[in-house]
Amino acid sequence: MPTHFHKKPNMYVSHVQLKVSNLERSIDYYKSVIGFHVLEQTTTSAVLTFDGSTSLLSLEEVPNALPLRRGQTGLYHFALLLPTRKDLGNFIQHIIQQNVRAGAGDHHVSEAFYLNDPDGNGIEVYADRPEQEWLWHDDGMVYMTTEQVDVQSVLRDADGTWNGIPYETVMGHIHLSVANLEESEKFYTQALGYEIVTRYGNQALFISSGKYHHHIGLNTWESLGGTQIPENGVGLKSFTIVLDNESQANKIKDDLALIGAKVEQFEGASKFGGAQAFSTVDPSGIRIIFTFDGE
Repeated sequence: MPTHFHKKPNMYVSHVQLKVSNLERSIDYYKSVIGFHVLEQTTTSAVLTFDGSTSLLSLEEVPNALPLRRGQTGLYHFALLLPTRKDLGNFIQHIIQQNVRAGAGDHHVSEAFYLNDPDGNGIEVYADRPEQEWLWHDDGMVYMTTEQVDVQSVLRDADGTWNGIPYETVMGHIHLSVANLEESEKFYTQALGYEIVTRYGNQALFISSGKYHHHIGLNTWESLGGTQIPENGVGLKSFTIVLDNESQANKIKDDLALIGAKVEQFEGASKFGGAQAFSTVDPSGIRIIFTFDGE
């Protein structure tokens, strides 16, 4: 898989933090179905890992949790990028054996499978096609579509060695449900500096840095004019973006101030993303944590 898209100086998503209604049930799902291991755990939270040190995902149980509702902003899905098509085939074999239902989509740039955790949080597990096969239009947009996956072809690449998520797995992207696409576009492109690489009419757009097919997806398919998840609602609590250096962080803070976005400074390190720089909230009420740590 192309690895440079999820390293500096690209602005990639490194970690997702979810709110869940039942921690033990969610831990069991993410261990048995997705293939994570528990790195740290308290009575109300868990940090999940695939290699014993790196965390892509953490869970927090909220008391008296409210379920996900249509029309809310937040997570559409987070996406785990597996190293190879063989790994994807092994994952498919695994979920077939687990009798887990999944959707699928061939997006030309990638082949993807979609699941929901016990609270309905969306998960994508995918493998990229070689970068050389992606089609870029003259206007700078990358060709993406949704067609039927040739599942049998992917399974033929499998070798039956599923031992959990492979070590080279990364958080490939995050896809967000937003209330207003125009406001979100302005925020993520003007304040954060992402480039638009695909549009789906006036309901969805995909953005990236370094010409990846997308580090972040934004859509209003189910959330147009929607409200953010309540404090005790299940769903996305935050996601973390890795910045290149302090200079970039200072520019983003200045650009956020220009559009009136609030910036909260962090001190010290965090298990959710290393040496945190600051956080902010996007126009749909979604919290973003920025860190300097990362490759």
